[in-house]
Formats: sequence, structure tokens, C-alpha cells
Amino acid sequence: MLNFERQNKEMKLNREELKEFLDEKVDQYNRYDFVEYDPVSIPHLYKGKEDIEISGFLTATIAWGNRTMILRNAKRMMAHLGNSPYDFILHHDDNDLEAIEGPIHRTFNSTDFIYFIRALRNIYESKNGLESIFNECQTENGLQSAIHRFKNIFFELPHRPRTTKHISDPMKGSAAKKINLFLRWMVRQDKRGVDFGLWKGISPCRLKIPLDLHTGNTARKLGLLTRRQNDWQAACELTEQLKQYDPNDPVRYDYALFGLGAFEGF
Repeated sequence: MLNFERQNKEMKLNREELKEFLDEKVDQYNRYDFVEYDPVSIPHLYKGKEDIEISGFLTATIAWGNRTMILRNAKRMMAHLGNSPYDFILHHDDNDLEAIEGPIHRTFNSTDFIYFIRALRNIYESKNGLESIFNECQTENGLQSAIHRFKNIFFELPHRPRTTKHISDPMKGSAAKKINLFLRWMVRQDKRGVDFGLWKGISPCRLKIPLDLHTGNTARKLGLLTRRQNDWQAACELTEQLKQYDPNDPVRYDYALFGLGAFEGF
């Protein structure tokens, strides 16, 4: 195993050494043992496909900031949905929505949450569900246009302008970290018990890295990313670099980069 002291963070590794290092870190962090402490633990509470999709999408939507707070607030969201997300989405009435009050997570408030519930019902009733939108709108180059189209569909109902900020649009330059994290959960399947692999119509090679502060900083220190901003262009650059190590499933290295940054202070 390669061991790196703190003072050697900036060392230059050759391609084989870096792949070995990253593969070891993927193996270390891509384990069911870590699910309990990760936002992905929320969709793991459910067995039904639609329950997993909805709980995963809502959890990924608030996946920024303190992880303990993310988990607490995601569980509160599920409680508002009667811990039966799909059934609630399809069968709620106005009285159910009126009972949702107060803050949800940081700037994602009850008004935003209520709109998300209505938008999800529209998607499952008239668009054949979340998976169908991404399946139909994907291209050979990836899911950039699919995310853009999804956002347009999601906000086709009357809504407050402020709510649109909670779904990013890569066509406007955003790294779209939260939606890319959700897509990783739904698409990847490596039998490690973390990602679900429910969406068989999308190849993992079309995913983009869920680029955040930890993954971006770690990637730059390892020489995998030159762009300074954590935007869509940077997510594409990093993903293309990672395809050198696994062209079929580059986003598996999200485990290594995030783990190094978040848990090891790399």
C-alpha cells in the first residue's frame, strides 16, 4: 500500500502509482460500513424503487453542509412524508401539505419542500417518473442536457422563483454536485452495497463526478484537475482524467477523492 505523509501531499505520482493509490482508497471507502454516516443512508431505509428514488432525490437536494445535520433533516423530510415517500407523493392532499411548516434545511424551506412534493407528483403521474426523464434525455456525451431538461420539467408548475436555485443547471455552468450525486446513487452498481444501480438504461460512463470542495481540492493536489473553479467545466475535466483509470466507471473514484478530503484532511 502507498502511504503518504502530510508533507508529501503535493508529490507527483506516475500514472500507475496514482491508479494504485486511488483504487486502494476506493476499496477503503466504497463499503457498506460507511453508509450509516452518509446521506445515502436515507434511501437505504427503503426497498421499493420509487421510494428509493424519491428519498434519494430529496436527500441529495439538501446534501450540503454538516453531514449530521443533513441526515437529521433528511429524516425529518421523510417523517413529513409519513416515511412512505412514493405513497405520499401520489396521494397527499392540501391538508397534508399545510402541516409542513418551518425550516427544512438551511435555505431549503417548507415552501420549497412543498413545491418539490407537487413537482414530483407531476413527474410520476404525467412523465412516467424520474428515471424516464433522464433515460430519454441522455446523450452519448453524458447527462448535461438531461439535467437541463429535467430542471425545466420539474419547474413547469407555478412556483416561486427562489425555489429554482435548489436544482442546478449545468447548461449555466454549475457543477450540479447534488444532482450528480443522486445520479451516482441511481446508476452505479458494483455490488458493494452503497450505490443502488436501479437505472439500467444509463451507463455509468456517462456520469460526471459530484464535484464539491473536498473532491476538487484533493483532485488538484493529485494533479487530476487544473481548473480553479468548481464548476461544470471542472467536473468534466476531472471526470475525463478519471476515465484514464476506469473508462467504464470513472465516478467510482468519487469515493477516493471525497474520502481523502473529508476524512483524512488530504
